[in-house]
Amino acid sequence: MALLRFIIGRIILLINFIFSPKAVKRDPQLQQKLDEKTANFSIYQLNACPFCVKVRRSAKRQNLNIEYRDIKKDNHLADLLQHGGKRTVPCLRIDNNDGTSKWMYESKDIVAYLDEIAQAA
Repeated sequence: MALLRFIIGRIILLINFIFSPKAVKRDPQLQQKLDEKTANFSIYQLNACPFCVKVRRSAKRQNLNIEYRDIKKDNHLADLLQHGGKRTVPCLRIDNNDGTSKWMYESKDIVAYLDEIAQAA
């Protein structure tokens, strides 16, 4: 089963590489405003997860500057479990100015939220 998952994951990454979406071009001031809005966003993810690929493609399409945190590296899994409460990826972490964080887990919800942020800017 692990071998099959590995092979399918590599196929997903290859298809994503070949058919990578183009980023939308914005006025530089508008893009800077959007970058400031998403500066406190981070996405916990796994490289070959199809739902994570969906979220990354949406962020790239909207030209959003978001930090990606692979849960297999740099103790990001412990951070996700401790603060978010679940091991589920993708997970969008939105750090608020008051020191609290909002955690969003469903890829469909994350994509809708990112699209909403991009359209509002």
